[in-house]
Amino acid sequence: MIVVTGATGQLGRLIVEKLIARVPVDRVAVSVRDVQKAQDLAARGVRVRRGDFAEPTSLAQAFEGATQVLVVSSNAAAHGGDPLAQHRSAIDAARSAGARRIVYTSHMGASRSSAFPPMLDHAATEQMLAGSGLAWTSLRNGFYASSAAFLLERALPSGVFEAPADGKVSWTTHADLAEAAAVILTSEGRFDGPTPPLTASQALDFGELCDVASGILGRPIRRSTVSEDAMRAKLVASGMLAPGVGISLGLYRASRDGEFAAVDPTLRQLLGREPTSMRELLTGKLMLKARG
Repeated sequence: MIVVTGATGQLGRLIVEKLIARVPVDRVAVSVRDVQKAQDLAARGVRVRRGDFAEPTSLAQAFEGATQVLVVSSNAAAHGGDPLAQHRSAIDAARSAGARRIVYTSHMGASRSSAFPPMLDHAATEQMLAGSGLAWTSLRNGFYASSAAFLLERALPSGVFEAPADGKVSWTTHADLAEAAAVILTSEGRFDGPTPPLTASQALDFGELCDVASGILGRPIRRSTVSEDAMRAKLVASGMLAPGVGISLGLYRASRDGEFAAVDPTLRQLLGREPTSMRELLTGKLMLKARG
C-alpha cells in the first residue's frame, strides 16, 4: 500500500495519476484534508482517507496499512505556520503505522545555509528522515517551472518583467517530477537518501525567460532589474505577509548564488525521455493567458 499525502494539491494529484497507471489502484491510498475534494479518486477505486499534518491524531487512520508513505512537503511557512512540526508528525505517523519507507518531496537546493527559506526546512526534514529508523528517499526536485510561468504571466499586461537581479534556475515541470516520483515509489531501493537533482535539461535566468516569452508571443517582454528594497515595498503594498516576502526575495538571492543552476541527467533517465522544456511549457501557458 502506497499512501500519498496532499493528493488534492497540484503535485500530489499528478503523482497519484502516475501511480495508478503503474500499479493496481487498490494499492494506492491518499491522505487529504478535505475528502470531498478527492471524490473523483474514490470513484476510481483509490482509498481516500482524511489526514491533516496539523492534526497528528488524524494521520494514524490515514496511514493505516501503508508500506510506503509519500510525504508532500508542507507550505505552512508561507502562511506563518510550522512546516517542520507538520513533517515530524507525518514521519512519526508513518513509523507508527508500520511503513517501511518514506519518500519526501524535497528540493534540489536543500541546504542549512540557503538564502531561500524553504530550503532550510527541506534540509531539516531530511535530517529528521535520516534519524527516523526507516528507509527514506528525498526527491531533490528541480525548481517548479510553474513558479516562473506565474511570474511571467504577471508581466504580460505591461510588457515588463520587474524583479531583483537573479541567476540561472533549472525550471522543472510538476508533471515530469510527478512521473519520476511514481517511478521511484514503484522501484524500492533505487535511491537511498537524497536523489541527485531531478531537473530539466536547461537552466535559464529571467532575462532568458523573457526572451523565450517574447519569441512565443511575438512581442517584447522586457527584463527590468529593481532593488530588493523596491521589490519588498511592492510586495508589502500588495498585502503579502512577511514570510511570503522573505520567500519571494529569497528566490532571487539564492539563484544569484547559483543554488538552483545545476542540471542533471537523472530525471531524463527516470522518464526515458527529455524533460519538458520551458519553451514548451510557456508556449501553452502564455498563449492561453494572452488570449484570455
